[in-house]
Amino acid sequence: MCNDYRLEVSIASIMEDFEELEIAIDVPEGTPNVQARSDIMITDVAPIVRSAGASGGELVNRRWSWPGAHGKPVYNFRADGREFRSKRCLILADGFYEFTKPKDPKQKRKDKWLFTFAGRSWFCIAGIWRESPVGEAFSMLTLEPGNDVAPYHDRGIVVLPPDRWAQWLNGDVPAQDVLGILPTGSLEVTQVIAPTEAPALAGPVQRELL
Repeated sequence: MCNDYRLEVSIASIMEDFEELEIAIDVPEGTPNVQARSDIMITDVAPIVRSAGASGGELVNRRWSWPGAHGKPVYNFRADGREFRSKRCLILADGFYEFTKPKDPKQKRKDKWLFTFAGRSWFCIAGIWRESPVGEAFSMLTLEPGNDVAPYHDRGIVVLPPDRWAQWLNGDVPAQDVLGILPTGSLEVTQVIAPTEAPALAGPVQRELL
């Protein structure tokens, strides 16, 4: 499951793309000071666009994951059969990672794979946010994996094409009309040259809310 993603594209460029798509984005807390990051980890603070009615969204910085049962971080959330009429958000990214066991049993480090959206410099992941004991936080939505992700994991985060970004921000649009699996070939995958172990967390984690 995705526990590491990337955002190296500037906020200025992202805002320009939203403007071209005629999606109104407000910055109620000021434009976030976001530096290029090759690895955004669970509990890190990162930019999202949260829903603000049918008119658009609000760009804010929020924590990735909230404490679930016994304090385990909820960083992925199953979307199957759920509606999510409120507290939707777009998670800004230009890549995400999955980790697989190495082919060589003597190699202790996992293989790290980078997924990007073919033909685009960045994309949005469907998410939800909520208030929590650690403040407002967000989680990525997941479905069954598409053909691009299935060889690497048995679940996949929901990557949205640009024509569905405004729909996801509008809670009046049914989730089933927005969320879905991308066509084969939509995601490009490359192995990170220097394989690293998957990000380690202190204690057990709650990968998804079932």
